[in-house]
Parts: sequence; structure tokens; C-alpha cells
Amino acid sequence: MNIAELTAPSLMVDGLNSLGIPKPPSETRVVAAMSGGVDSSVVAALLKAQGYDVVGITLQLYDHGVAIQKKGACCAGQDIHDARNVADQIGIPHYVLDYESRFKEQVMEDFADTYLSGSTPIPCIRCNQTVKFKDLLATAHDLGADAMATGHYIRREQGHNGRGELHRAHDDSRDQSYFLFATTQEQLDFLRFPLGGLPKTAVRELAEHFGLPVATKPDSQDICFVPDGSYAKVVERLRPGSGRGGEIVHLDGRVLGQHDGVIHYTIGQRRGLGVATGEPLFVVKIDAPNRKVIVGPREALLTAGLAMEELNWLGEGELETACKAGERVLVRVRSTRPPKPARLGHHEGKPAIFFDDPEEGVAKGQASVLYSADDGTRVLGGGFIAATIPADERVAV
Repeated sequence: MNIAELTAPSLMVDGLNSLGIPKPPSETRVVAAMSGGVDSSVVAALLKAQGYDVVGITLQLYDHGVAIQKKGACCAGQDIHDARNVADQIGIPHYVLDYESRFKEQVMEDFADTYLSGSTPIPCIRCNQTVKFKDLLATAHDLGADAMATGHYIRREQGHNGRGELHRAHDDSRDQSYFLFATTQEQLDFLRFPLGGLPKTAVRELAEHFGLPVATKPDSQDICFVPDGSYAKVVERLRPGSGRGGEIVHLDGRVLGQHDGVIHYTIGQRRGLGVATGEPLFVVKIDAPNRKVIVGPREALLTAGLAMEELNWLGEGELETACKAGERVLVRVRSTRPPKPARLGHHEGKPAIFFDDPEEGVAKGQASVLYSADDGTRVLGGGFIAATIPADERVAV
């Protein structure tokens, strides 16, 4: 990494600045979404050094006494303070927008309802999809911005049709494409991700180069409104009385015990089941309407495919055409897993994917993110998992 080149004023090439916008940097307004962490702070400092007209915005999403004191939690009071300090140091205007009510409605309430339905939510995706990449983008437009930049580790490349494409980050260990599959084409045309081509070590070096007060700040780890890691407590607080008990049932029909509420269980869970049969058992299905937790052997976790809902398609042509043609794709069903080969198709009238080899522990409510089978880096979109297609017929019953 050449720090001097990265921090030098942006030059116009073929009538475009480094952000691909046909304006001199000094006339290009960029809203920097500043969370108070090192990544977004470096983005703001980098763009300022390159000569852009930068405006920093921080969203107050959740402010809870415990969360504020929780090391590694995001979007809390200390983070707002840090973002303001960085903005003051690099000399840019900074605004804090109170989005707590919107965040509670769009993210926290959805989180609770999804868990109660027996699914496994991903609130960070819902937050990007609604509050950050919808409401914040609208605010950026209102401020007369030409683009909005974030500290996400994902690349935006110019496609052959002149529109932006999403690609996985160069640093695979930091890649956040799984959480950004719902980014629409319209949003992508406005968004910029300056860190997509950099490793985390380089970002830390840039933070030190700029002398940012957050240069050594730990990365955010927790879901901001779950500071102690207990999802069930959050659901019970938002939906009092939701922890109603029921039966733990084996795939073969045997009732093995009782539980204190389906909100305490997720697909693939092995520990804390409270039953002993002499064989390793895993949660293979959650029957929320009947308050049953279904358990079985590990092989019962294998999934042949899945149906998707709330789809976002960033590939060529139409998704329906790709499904009818059985287009080859790579699919990621967990943020920590590598993409796996599959093909597009339909299941019970919904767009679906079918794995080449069965995938383990796929949970309804999680994301199914599609990548190009040609290069493995381009994000084609994806959707939330509406239903799984078990490889074990007993699970489908």
C-alpha cells in the first residue's frame, strides 16, 4: 500500500474523478456514514484528503445504558462521541440524526417477530436494507450529495453497461458482501466503498497516518441492541409473554422433554437442549405455531435446496429468466461459510436454489446470497430463506 498515493488529491481521468463522478473533487459532495469506528472514520479522512466536499453523518440507532458501556457494541453513545471527534479533527461538518424510533420499528420489532415465527433473523441486513441504505440515502440526497460512502468491506466496480456492480472485498477475511445483498441497483449507483480493495491492516495504518483518535479502537462485534448476547431476553422484552413452553420432540415422534420457549433455540443448535438420549442431537426444525422443537441426528440438518423471498437481483437480465434456465451460481447461506455451487430454479412457485451437494444447518430467515459462478466475486443479489428443502424426508413432514 502506498499511503502517499492513496491520500493524494484526486485527479480527473477521462473527465471523471476517482469516484467515477464527472466533477472536480472540490465540487463533489460526499456524505460519509460515520459509525464512530475506525473503518468509517478512515473513509471520511481519506475522502477529505483527496479533496472532496465531505459531510459526516452518524445515526443514533440505539442508546441503552448497558450498550453504551459494552466494549465492541456499535451505534451507541461513545461511538457518536468518537465520530464527532474525528469529524472535528479532519475539519468536516458532522450531523447526528436520531433514528431510534425508525430503528426500533424496522429492525428490532422485525427481529422479535422473526424469532417468534421460528426463523433466525439477521438484524444487520435489515438495518442496511431499511435505515442505512434507504433513509440515510434519502438524507444524503437532501443534502445535495453526489454520493454516499461507507466503511463496508465490499467493492463497487463499473460494469460493462456503465452501472455499478457489487463484488466481494479483496480481503476475504473482512468481506461483508453477505450483509449487503439487498443493496438495489439504484442505491449502488449512488454508493461508494473506498475500503473494498484494502486489507484491515492497511486501514489501521491509514488511521495512524491521519492521527485519528479511533486508530486503535476495537472493531464492533455485537448486535447493538443485544449487548449481552442474549437474543431471547430481547425478544421477551419486546414481546412480553412470548417465552411460552412446549415439547422437545425427536424426528421419530418421541417426546424427549419440555422447553421454555422456541425463542431459545436455533437450527443446528446442539448445546443446551436439556435432553439426554445417548446420541448427539441437534435442532433440525422449529414448529413455532405448535411450540415444538424438533431434534434429530446431524445428518438430518442436510438441506438439498431452499426457496427465497424478498429478492434482490443484480445479475444480467431478469431473475425469472435465470431461474427458468437453471443458471449456475455460487450461494452463501452463512456469513462465515464460503459460497457453494448450486443452480437456480423454482420450488412451490418461488425462486429457489438447489445445492450441488447438500448444505448443513440452513435456517429459515437467514440470507441466501448469490455470486457469479464465473468469477466468484460478483454479487448477483439474493433473498431471505423462506423455506428449506430438506435432504432428509423426515424433516419435511
